[in-house]
Amino acid sequence: MSRVYLDHNATMPLRSEARAAMLAAMDVVGNPSSVHAEGRAAKGLIEKARGQVATLMGGDPGDVVFTSGATEAAMMAFPELSGSLMSEIEHDAVWAAGNTGEIPSQFNLDVDENGVFVGTVNGASIFDGMWDDVVAMQAANSETGVRQNTFKLAQEIWATKRQALILVDAVQAWGKVHVRVDRLGADFALCSAHKFGGPKGIGALWVKRGVEPRVAIRGGGQEMGRRSGTENVIGIAGFGAAAEAAARDLANGVWDRVAELRNILEKTLEAETKNTIFVGNKVERLPNTSCFATPGWKGETQVMQMDLAGFAISAGSACSSGKVKSSRVLKAMGFDEVTAASAVRVSLGPETTEDEIMAFADAWLRAEKKFQAKAA
Repeated sequence: MSRVYLDHNATMPLRSEARAAMLAAMDVVGNPSSVHAEGRAAKGLIEKARGQVATLMGGDPGDVVFTSGATEAAMMAFPELSGSLMSEIEHDAVWAAGNTGEIPSQFNLDVDENGVFVGTVNGASIFDGMWDDVVAMQAANSETGVRQNTFKLAQEIWATKRQALILVDAVQAWGKVHVRVDRLGADFALCSAHKFGGPKGIGALWVKRGVEPRVAIRGGGQEMGRRSGTENVIGIAGFGAAAEAAARDLANGVWDRVAELRNILEKTLEAETKNTIFVGNKVERLPNTSCFATPGWKGETQVMQMDLAGFAISAGSACSSGKVKSSRVLKAMGFDEVTAASAVRVSLGPETTEDEIMAFADAWLRAEKKFQAKAA
C-alpha cells in the first residue's frame, strides 16, 4: 500500500477547488489597491473570497480580516496592555499571544478529566477576584478533538456585566462541524485555511461588529485599516475556494462518514489492547480525531515507527517547529507525565478509506505487541 496520510489536523491536503482558484489568480496582474481595471479584478478576487469565508463562518464579509494565518490573527486579538485568562489546553499560538503582552496571563482556566472547561481557576470561580481583559478559549482541541460549549461560558461572562473580550480559537472546527460565529460567544474568532484544504500561510480573524483588534502591521491601510500590506491575492483566492468546498462537504454529511471510520479504528484498537487510553472519547469531539496513549510507549517513538510503516500520524500539535514533547494538553487533563508523553493523534480526512484505517490498525497493533513484549 502507498503511504497513508492520517494527520489532517496538522494540515489537510490542498483541495482541487483551491488549487484551481490559485492558478487562475496567478494570471490576475493588478495590485488590489489600484483603481484601474486590473487592480479592480484583483480586488474582486479578494472580496469574493471574503464572502466565501464569511459564509463558512456564518458571518458578515465585512467582519473578516485576512492575515498570514491563525498565529497572526491571535496576536491581533490581544491588546498590548491586557491581561488574559485561558486554559493550559490552548494552542501554542494562542498561549504565546496571551503571554507576550505587558500583562502576561497569570491564571489558567481549569478543565476536567475530559478536557472540558469547568469555569474555575485553581478551583475558584473565574468571576471571583482579579479579572482579565481577554478570555481565550477554543471551540475544539487540535490534539484530542474535544469540543467546548464556548457560548455557554460566554453567557456566564456576560451575566457578570464585566468588561472582557472573548477570543475563540475555532481553527480546528471550521469545515468539520457546524459552527457559526453568532453561536461561539466570540468577539474574535480565528481561522486558518490549510486546516480545511486551503493553502498554507493564509488565515483570517473574525471581528465582532463594534470591536477593534490590535493593529500589528501598519502601512497602507489594507484590510479596512486593520492589517496593512499588499494582500496575498493568490492565497486568499485559494482560501475562499476551500471554504466554499468545505461548507459544501459539511452540508452533504461527508464528516459523518469520517466519524464512522474514526469509531471503527478505535473499536478495533480497543478490542486488541489492554493498557491503551482513548482520550476524550466520553464527550463530544471532532468527527475525525482520535487521541490515544499507551503509557510508557513514547509518542515520538510511535510516530517514527508508523512513519517507517507508511503512515503519517502525530504526537501532539504540529505547530511547535517539529518538537516532540509530553502533551501540555493531557497534563492539564490530569494525566501523569509518562502518559502525556505517550499520546499520539490520528486525524482522518474526507478522502480516508476503511482499507487505510484497517491497514493502520494492523500496523499499530503489531508495533504495540512488540512494545508490550519488551516491557514485560
